Amino acid sequence: MFASPAFAQAAGAAPQGGAGSLLTLAIPWILILGVFYMLLWRPQQRAQKAHRARIDAAKKGDTVVTGGGLVGKVIRVDGDEVELELGPNVRVRALKATLSDVRVAGGKPAND
Repeated sequence: MFASPAFAQAAGAAPQGGAGSLLTLAIPWILILGVFYMLLWRPQQRAQKAHRARIDAAKKGDTVVTGGGLVGKVIRVDGDEVELELGPNVRVRALKATLSDVRVAGGKPAND
């Protein structure tokens, strides 16, 4: 009664290109994912691999830092566990997975 029918279809409708418009929408997203991969994900994966290799290569005599911040010298390596000497007559066993850093033995002392 108060509303008249709208004839929007009769006016010049925009062309409907299904595949063309989908491709133009997908290209920026593909480029964004490519940039994220190159700048974020790949370097992070490389750093994780290098860190894991450093932890797995811990051997007797190396100085290590645990996740809790304890610094000790590796006395023995037993599979996925290491025995650390934290001080004179203070030995603990720790999992290799809890180690956060390995400092190779044989470095020059700082103030000696």
